[in-house]
Amino acid sequence: MSTLEWSPLTAADLPDLVELARACLAHDGGLPLLGTEELVTGFFLVGEGIGGRDETGEIVAAAGLFDDDTGRACATGLVHPSARRQGHGEQLVTWARSHSGEHQPLVVAETMSREAESLFAANGLHRTFAESVMRHRLKHIPRVPLPDGLRTEPFREDTASAFFTAYRGSFGDRPGFPDPSEAQWLQWLASDADLRPQDCRVAFTKTGEPVGFVTVSSDWIDEVGVVPAWRGRGLGAHLVVRSLSALKRAGARQVWLCVGADNTSRCLYERLGFRYKGTRARYEKRSAVWQALDTRGELSGETPA
Repeated sequence: MSTLEWSPLTAADLPDLVELARACLAHDGGLPLLGTEELVTGFFLVGEGIGGRDETGEIVAAAGLFDDDTGRACATGLVHPSARRQGHGEQLVTWARSHSGEHQPLVVAETMSREAESLFAANGLHRTFAESVMRHRLKHIPRVPLPDGLRTEPFREDTASAFFTAYRGSFGDRPGFPDPSEAQWLQWLASDADLRPQDCRVAFTKTGEPVGFVTVSSDWIDEVGVVPAWRGRGLGAHLVVRSLSALKRAGARQVWLCVGADNTSRCLYERLGFRYKGTRARYEKRSAVWQALDTRGELSGETPA
């Protein structure tokens, strides 16, 4: 097993950390934004971080502790593909635990590997969330017509409320739905500097009922939803391919989206030309997960208030 020189991370390490993240993405896939200076800074340099350098001085392993947007304590880590299976991941886990105090941080993994899966399992970490990252190269975009009886409109001040209605109608019955207020959800959209309002669309029936929507940001399809009564008619597929065409006309060379790892919609996206490019996930200590379930009454059969 090779020995690394461990030291706290500083702002001067940003270029090396970006290279490490990109090497992991190239090998394992995952969220492409992980390879940006903004995300690397937030994960490794805002809070406490540690890096391991090999004999050439290259950072080949790193971990960081930070708080997410909700104030939740989080931990993340990366090990270069060429330096795996040498115990460095275990050292990162030990460091994160010793520097987390009484907190049991949420483990954030924007790129996943078999080594990481084995490491997390061996340390009693349970996967609580996972998404497949998918990419469309825009070389061939199928044509899917808008179902009869529907029309679509872009995101505007006068259609904003309809977007929220379609969002809630599409996802409100799913387990874990966050159930934001209309004001909260619209504020979340407004906070996205890369939102493309002209390419976001909401679908209306002839009577003006919102029954589906898509939101687009930069070269990402952020959310696609169809209310239950209109599923299986091609509306979701139409909204996706319409977005692909709009982004291609705007100069995009590829388009990304994330879909729940157990969501059957992945098959639809594959039929439309998307290809799997890795997994992003979240992990928690098993005891913390079970304690949370028990607090909500899900273990005893009680109905949460």
